[in-house]
Amino acid sequence: MQCILPATVFAEKNPVVNSEAAVLIDGKTGQVLYKKNENERLYPASITKIATGILAIEQGNLNDMVTVSKNAQDVEGTLVYLVKGEQVRMEDLVYGLLMNSGNDAAVAIAEHMDGSVEKFSERMNKFVSSLGATGTHFTNPHGLFDPNHYTTASDMAKIASYAMDNSKFRQVVGTKKRPWNGKEWKTTIINHHKLLGNYPGATGIKNGYVDESRHTLVSSAERDGTEFITVVMKAQSGQGQYDDTISLLDYGFENFRTTTVLGSGQVIPYKGKQYTVGSDIYGTVPVDETYDVSLNEQLQLVISTPSGKVTQVDPQFVNEKSIVSTSELNMDRFISASLWTMFALALGSFLFTFFRRVRV
Repeated sequence: MQCILPATVFAEKNPVVNSEAAVLIDGKTGQVLYKKNENERLYPASITKIATGILAIEQGNLNDMVTVSKNAQDVEGTLVYLVKGEQVRMEDLVYGLLMNSGNDAAVAIAEHMDGSVEKFSERMNKFVSSLGATGTHFTNPHGLFDPNHYTTASDMAKIASYAMDNSKFRQVVGTKKRPWNGKEWKTTIINHHKLLGNYPGATGIKNGYVDESRHTLVSSAERDGTEFITVVMKAQSGQGQYDDTISLLDYGFENFRTTTVLGSGQVIPYKGKQYTVGSDIYGTVPVDETYDVSLNEQLQLVISTPSGKVTQVDPQFVNEKSIVSTSELNMDRFISASLWTMFALALGSFLFTFFRRVRV
């Protein structure tokens, strides 16, 4: 499976967003559909735990028994009330981390995987850098304030998109409630994300708050095979973060859809030769428009729709996962455009990734 990741797409009416920074992307293709101050460095608070959680799932062992340290017991903020010497399965810590935002669970995970918060933070930074999150620097696994602990809305969208590709992560952040049978705290933990069960198609993922960051929220929702991911940062109220998120999601579902623009085995003719698609290629297209697919003179894959606007793509391939580029072409031409209608994927030296050349 391959995804087409062009730069920003514009529709007739942008959503109303009052948060300091925000991003809306297509979760499957990475297509940026809305952005506001997307590269501004801001404090993430507990949306940091998205990175901690996916690392625990992918690079840790969910069946491990984790021994809680005094350091984990004594951390401040939102907790699942772990106590020194308590043994908790890693999987349970991940649920406590992502559903109940347990800072103690974050420290326990970090110390179990790398021996210290500092070493785990190094792992986090290496990981997010591999996703193209170049404006991010983490100093802890939970998001408590540190002036050197920061990210951007754009980076968090990339991190969230990666995490939501993992079925276990999706299961955890989509869980509404779950029993917690800790040594000192026995309860039913309730997912802090208020869109779950309250917004059609909501699938997760994480909220956050410290005084310095104000309200931060990463969300996702899926309908009919199209999933959008939103990030809002530095919202001034708890209600405001959800108002902005709903505005972004509504905008996405009203204007765009994810589709398979080329299926595996499909053939594209060009200058007497044929190029056969090696795997499905996905794109984000306007909800009410048809499209055509072709190759141009530069061997770029071109998806065109009737209204004729253009977005140029400059893809990066990082660990076999495509990351959207910040470069854009002739942006002033379509700021006021009603709907984008054509975008090109520069295949370049990566042409073999998408097509297997076949002689006629």
